Amino acid sequence: MLNWSVESLSEIAKNLVVNGKGILAADESSGTIKKRFEKVGIEDTEENHRKYRQLLFTTPEIENYISGVIMYDETIRQKDDSGKPFPELLKERGIVPGIKTDLGKVEMPFFPGEHVTEGLDGLRDRVKEYYDLGARFTKWRAVAEIGEGKPSKAVLRANAHGLARQAAYSQEAGLVPIVEPEVLMDGNHDIEQCEIVTSMWLDMVFEGLYENKVDFKGMLLKPNMVVSGKDCPDQASDEEIVELTLRAFKKSVPKDVHGIVFLSGGMSPSQATERLRLMNKTAGKESPWALSFSFGRALQEPVLNAWAGKDENITKSQEEFIKVARADSEATMAEFE
Repeated sequence: MLNWSVESLSEIAKNLVVNGKGILAADESSGTIKKRFEKVGIEDTEENHRKYRQLLFTTPEIENYISGVIMYDETIRQKDDSGKPFPELLKERGIVPGIKTDLGKVEMPFFPGEHVTEGLDGLRDRVKEYYDLGARFTKWRAVAEIGEGKPSKAVLRANAHGLARQAAYSQEAGLVPIVEPEVLMDGNHDIEQCEIVTSMWLDMVFEGLYENKVDFKGMLLKPNMVVSGKDCPDQASDEEIVELTLRAFKKSVPKDVHGIVFLSGGMSPSQATERLRLMNKTAGKESPWALSFSFGRALQEPVLNAWAGKDENITKSQEEFIKVARADSEATMAEFE
């Protein structure tokens, strides 16, 4: 069992990407989880949020495949049926509790259709509170849209600054920051455009992290894979996606970063798993980073559909969760095939 009080940031980061394990992103905002509940006919209440997260966190054998869980502010304050706080429940299973710290995106003034992430005001105090609540890592998401005249360098820089400041505040408080610059799949851009934007933004992000004295060994990167826009008529193959993604990372991501935990974005569960598997098989043992996952929808979509808010479906939905988590875990081990 890990001693959370003495683990260094570097050790916690390593444990989050230990061979065969990845991170469950269960940090949907109130608005997002409402949409997902409504899609499968579940009443959107705080109690149903709690019951759903409890279903995930109490799944048998989850600790064999999941190293950490990112929670929402509401979730980190909730308890299981016995009255045990969720962070404590996770720790007892050897799973690192984490917390989403950003407050969502808003349109950037004078840059229509482009967004900047909010939440820096008061963040220093908030991360200290989250540490006291049991969190040992944080996550901050920023997005970039590709389109006519987008993304602008000003918006990329603003978001790179936010990602770096959040990471610095987190490390100051003893928390490992997961830095998430996501180039969205929305649009009709081709994969080459996605690679250009991804590389350019990663360069800005790591320049900002360096300038803010963030320890690369005590953080993780949560990026998009380099893919075609979902409306692009010429969709790239999985092999192209892996090739261009690895090329962008080799150009822009320092070797001191312990791990890259991919977001699933708009990919289906099967796409996310197969591309992660191929990524590890292609990169092999020579990769300077662990290549793992921090999936939200790709891990949860089959679970939510199976549960549908009914207690009699809990066992079935947990079996779905383990099935997907095991497949993603195996995908991180493809380099050893």
